[in-house]
Amino acid sequence: EVQLVESGGGLVQAGGSLRLSCAASGSGFTVDDYAIGWFRQAPGKEREAVACIGTGDISYELSVKGRFTVSSDNAKNTVYLQMNNLKPEDTAVYYCAIGCSTVVAGLLAPWGPGTQVTVSS
Repeated sequence: EVQLVESGGGLVQAGGSLRLSCAASGSGFTVDDYAIGWFRQAPGKEREAVACIGTGDISYELSVKGRFTVSSDNAKNTVYLQMNNLKPEDTAVYYCAIGCSTVVAGLLAPWGPGTQVTVSS
């Protein structure tokens, strides 16, 4: 079974940076063979897609474009989300999953526990 586990969240002041990691495990599974998406869910809101990387394509949600950077390291089987110039509205639990949209994410592998990102003003 494929598992994706997020880490790297924390408490940071507005304007600060964090780097999230999404470590993948599972027989024969490599992150470069699939599209891996980052998602977030703030209290009282629906889960939304933030960024996605896969098969030579990278995409970002409009509000994070220019501040967040998604990358992958196949040797470590890990996908990263570098978040710069963080804003209080970025506060949420962040998840990674196979797939770029909330419609398909979570179908090929279960959602991980997520990692909490809190940005103070």
